[in-house]
Amino acid sequence: MIQGLSDIEEKITDSSAWESVKNFLSLHIDFSKEISISILDMLIVVTAIVITTFILKALLRVITKNLPEADKGKFNVVYGYFRWLIYIIILLITLHSVGVNVTAVFAASAALLIGVGLALQTLFQDIISGVFILIDQSVHVGDIIELEGKVGRVEEIKLRTTRAVTIDNKVLVIPNHLYLTNSLYNWTQNGTLTRESVDVGVAYGSDVQLVKKLLLQTASTHPDVISEPEPIVLFRDFGDSALNFRLVFTLNDSFKASFPKSDIRFEIDRLFRENNITIPFPQRDVHIIEKK
Repeated sequence: MIQGLSDIEEKITDSSAWESVKNFLSLHIDFSKEISISILDMLIVVTAIVITTFILKALLRVITKNLPEADKGKFNVVYGYFRWLIYIIILLITLHSVGVNVTAVFAASAALLIGVGLALQTLFQDIISGVFILIDQSVHVGDIIELEGKVGRVEEIKLRTTRAVTIDNKVLVIPNHLYLTNSLYNWTQNGTLTRESVDVGVAYGSDVQLVKKLLLQTASTHPDVISEPEPIVLFRDFGDSALNFRLVFTLNDSFKASFPKSDIRFEIDRLFRENNITIPFPQRDVHIIEKK
């Protein structure tokens, strides 16, 4: 009989403790007339934030696994900014799911968020493009790129801009969002060797085999031209005023290609003069018809 009474007392005590816990978890904290949250809701929000933290860390490890150390530091900065944005989104979604009225928060901040979003639209585009560049590794420091007709060697890739130096030593600052809206030519992604060419026309009646020999000589004797693959000469077309040829050769530094190409043009002019090969100027026959 005494044992039965003890069991009943324990059940009453456990029931009272559970009721106390339920009452504690049901306590509400009123932030305003429209926003009120209970202790249980706060625990759910904290749990959601903790789970989100673990997921974000796992994603960070996966994304940065193959990134160079220098780029990992830049990506961690981006991660720091976007992490807080994700936390805010998760917080609002969780509060809404547990029944907290967050409409007032959205209504109060809607105008501000729209204004900030419009003002920072281009900035966000630049940063997102910078993240894509870091992830897909389409551009590296040292690459020679061409964008909107401008050519430069990449010196530094930042989150918002890419800094390149042109051949005349001018700094070219490229907003990263241009990579998404324009065609980017990476001259050195497949290696530093590039095929360059020089076009020249000779007068009709010239010895085309001699022309070919002299063009190959100008390329093979230049110290910056690579011997493999060998330079070649293409007979392009029979033009209106000239026989058109193209000398194709390989350089190891395409960034400074204009200098050896200029040297080769000087040499072509010299050899053609020595061998009596004429580079013609455009010619037109004009027929004058007199009216009687």
